Amino acid sequence: MSDALRQARLDKLSTLREMGIDAYPARVPKSESIGPINERFGALDNEEHSGYVTTVSGRLMAYRGMGKASFLDVLDGTGKIQAYASIDNLGDVYAFLAHIDVGDFVAVTGEVFRTKRGQLSIAAQSVMLLSKSIRPLPEKWHGLKDVEIRYRHRALDLISNEEVRETFIARSRILSCIRRTLDEQGFLEVETPVLLSIASGGHARPFGTHHNALDMDMYLRIALELYLKRVMIGGIDRVYEMGKCFRNEGISTEHNPEFTMLEIYQAYTDVEGMMALAEQLVTKALQETMGGLVVEFNGTTIDFSPPWLRMSMTQAVAKALAVDPLVLRTEQALQLAAERGIEPVPATAGEAVNALFERFVEQTLIQPTFITDYPVEISPLAKRSPHDETLVERFELFSAGMELANAFTELNDPIDQRARFDAQEKLREGGDEEAQRVDEDFLFALEHGMPPAGGMGMGVDRLVMLFTGSASIRDVILFPTLKKKDE
Repeated sequence: MSDALRQARLDKLSTLREMGIDAYPARVPKSESIGPINERFGALDNEEHSGYVTTVSGRLMAYRGMGKASFLDVLDGTGKIQAYASIDNLGDVYAFLAHIDVGDFVAVTGEVFRTKRGQLSIAAQSVMLLSKSIRPLPEKWHGLKDVEIRYRHRALDLISNEEVRETFIARSRILSCIRRTLDEQGFLEVETPVLLSIASGGHARPFGTHHNALDMDMYLRIALELYLKRVMIGGIDRVYEMGKCFRNEGISTEHNPEFTMLEIYQAYTDVEGMMALAEQLVTKALQETMGGLVVEFNGTTIDFSPPWLRMSMTQAVAKALAVDPLVLRTEQALQLAAERGIEPVPATAGEAVNALFERFVEQTLIQPTFITDYPVEISPLAKRSPHDETLVERFELFSAGMELANAFTELNDPIDQRARFDAQEKLREGGDEEAQRVDEDFLFALEHGMPPAGGMGMGVDRLVMLFTGSASIRDVILFPTLKKKDE
C-alpha cells in the first residue's frame, strides 16, 4: 500500500473533524442484522416499498457516487445490503459522504425497498460514520501466491474472503455440536491447568518457561489427560475438556505448535465404548453442520457413514508390506525395519512395527479407520490386552492419512503405571526427549483407586479440516503460528 493512499484517508479524517463529525463515536444507534432483513423482505417486487424503517450497521464494501445520489454496499456478519443515499433525503448531511471510503463502518437508517433493477435496498434517511479506516482494504486475496500473507493478516483475509469466514463459522458450530452431544450424555466440561511443573500425558517436546515468584521451571501442557483422570478419581464419572495444548515441534499442513484438543474420560467403559462414542461424535457433528456424512478432501471422497473399518496395527503393516503377521511379533521385525530404511533402527519389535506403520501405512488410510492393538512399549497410559501382554487396548482413528483420535482402555493399576513411567524415564535418559516423565502427584491420586474407564483424545483442528475440505491446519486456526515477519 502506498503512503499516498493512507495520507489521503488521514486528510479526510482531518476534514471530518473540522466538520465537527466524530469519526469514532462512543455511542452508536441500535441496529438490526442485515441477513434477517434480506430474508424478511426477499419477496418485494421491483420498485415496491415496504413501509418498514430500519437501521443497519456494517462495513462499507462499495461506494458509487453519482452526483446527487450514491449507492453504498453495507456488510455485517450476517449479510450485505445496498443503501440508496440522495441529497433530497439527506440534505446537507449528503456532503459528508464525499469523505467516507470503502472499509469505513457506517450506520444507515431508512425504509426497505426494492429498486427498479431489482436490488433490495434501504432508502437512507440518515447515514452516520461509526469508524474511519485509514488503510484501504485489499483488492483481492485469492490470487496471492504467498498464503502466509493471508494467515499473517487474517483480519483482511476474513473481510475479503467469504469462504474463510464460512470456515470459521463452521468450526464454531462443529465445536458447539460436540459439546452439546457430550453434555446431553451427562459429561461434565471442566478446565485444567495449562501451566504445569511436569509436562506429562503425551509424547512430545514441551515449551518451557520460568515462574519467577516461585523460582521454578514450568511447562505449557502437551495433553489434558492426567488432570482429567484426577477428576474422575475424585468421583466425576464422565468428564471432558476442549482446550489448547502446546507442543514444541515442527509446523506442517497437519501440525501447529498451538492446537485444540478434546479429551474425554468415561468410567465403567473401555476402548470399545470409546469407538462407539467417536463414531457418534463425528457423524452427528458432520450431519448437523454439513448436512451429510460424505466430504470432499484433497480431491478424494470420504464417507463417514458408520460402522468404520477396524484393523490391528500388525494386520495393517503386514498387508502393506506383504509379510507374514507373525514376523512382526518377533525380533525379525527389527531386521525388516532396517531393510525398509527406518533409522535409527528401533529397539524393540513393538517400536519397529509402529515405525513401519507410520512410514508405510498411515498415509494410505483415507476412509475412516480404527487401528487397534498397539504395542505396549509406545502406550504407557493404556491397559494391557487380556489376550496378549505385549499389546494394549488402544485405537487410533485415521482418515485422509491423518490421525484424528487416540483412545485407550485406561490403565488404572498404579503398580503397572509406575513401571511404565519408569520405563519412559529410561528412554529419556537414553536421549528420547519426548518420553514421558514420572508424575508422582498423579500416581498418588491413582493409588487411591480409579474406576475402570475408557478415554479418548481427538484433534479438533484436523476434524474441522476434513469437514470443511481445508488443505492445511492453518486454514482452520484463526491465527496460526508463523515465522517472524523479517525471516
